[in-house]
Amino acid sequence: MKLTIYHPQGNANVRASALAFEEAGILHEYHTSIACFEGSYLNALARFGPFAEFKRRKLDPSLEKFTKTSPTLEMARILASKGKFKDLIRHETGVFSVAAVTRNLDKKVAGSVKNAKQKGLSGIYAYEDGAVQSFRAAKKLGLQCIYDLPTGYWRAKLKILEAEKLKFPEWQNTIRALIDSEQKLSLKDEEIALADKIIVASRFTASTLSHYPAKLPPVHIVPYGFPPVTTTRTYSVPGKSAPIKLLFVGNLSQQKGIANLFEAIKGLENKVSLTLIGKKATDDCAPMNSALEQHRYINGLPHNQVLEEMRSHDILVFPSLFDGFGLVITEAMSQGTPVITTQNSAGPDLIEHGKNGWLVEAGSTEQLRAAIEHLIEHPEEIAEAGKAAMDSARLRPWSVFRKELAEAVNK
Repeated sequence: MKLTIYHPQGNANVRASALAFEEAGILHEYHTSIACFEGSYLNALARFGPFAEFKRRKLDPSLEKFTKTSPTLEMARILASKGKFKDLIRHETGVFSVAAVTRNLDKKVAGSVKNAKQKGLSGIYAYEDGAVQSFRAAKKLGLQCIYDLPTGYWRAKLKILEAEKLKFPEWQNTIRALIDSEQKLSLKDEEIALADKIIVASRFTASTLSHYPAKLPPVHIVPYGFPPVTTTRTYSVPGKSAPIKLLFVGNLSQQKGIANLFEAIKGLENKVSLTLIGKKATDDCAPMNSALEQHRYINGLPHNQVLEEMRSHDILVFPSLFDGFGLVITEAMSQGTPVITTQNSAGPDLIEHGKNGWLVEAGSTEQLRAAIEHLIEHPEEIAEAGKAAMDSARLRPWSVFRKELAEAVNK
């Protein structure tokens, strides 16, 4: 088998997947928008502030000979985003939106499929929202279509998040998933219909596919790996003079349960402190803006500084209502920071409740508050869970994910 894999942004799990196929000897090509390799001019530019974004696009040297790039639209999207040209990057319709960049790359791969088959290509590995054109082309040629669903199936997402609008109506404009067009949603279903196999990263994501109204292809669960485990973690038991330091990392929206978090710590201000790192889903949410003024808020940080913040906090709180995985969970655990999260994430795949972290019901402010209050009363459990979290991380480095993914694809 020889696979072409592609993704416009190429985040950590995408890069690991491409490397998995290279290590297994089944990679034909890896297509992305921007790729950065050691010694390249992009790598040199990444040292300067305006181009620091390129650090996130750095690839393993072994992928260089397989990598094809289409940088123009993505470069324009990054510049438009930094320049705050909102119309140019508007959801779905902006000429430099994420959707436009994704469609362009999908079209390019679709156009290369016929020639690639003559050179030995036997399948396409593509991601949600960017697979339909290449899958259509691949099907005509009898090639395999392998679909990676990282975020959970859309019908299940709408069911959960539409209910959330009734609970927190003043937060509904932070839930971006509710504004997808009918055309976009129908294309998601066509991608699944064309797929011969689906790869997901958590049992929760697999469960959401029960809402798909037709017959599903085989679904394989392959959880992502953990980053390298820190060797510099120290613990001090919080006391009356040292409140428990809580940390949230991620998009600030109600899909991530941010309103529940603010509500859960009301009245506990003398016993906990809260830091939030991430971009706001919108600037037009009065209760969010008001809440952020009462806590330490950082709009964004380079990845290495996020890890530093994790090591300096006691608990990562990730009360997501709908998350296909939640890479911040594995990142925090690798830094010895135990996590409170929900079943609507990779939490159940990674966390044994009360041992290396804590699980609460998604959307339950009461359970979230109870978990935090328990740790206020039993702060010694934080270090115990943090050390157990690091033990869990050592057992599942990214190399394990790569091996399991290659096996799932080859079945």
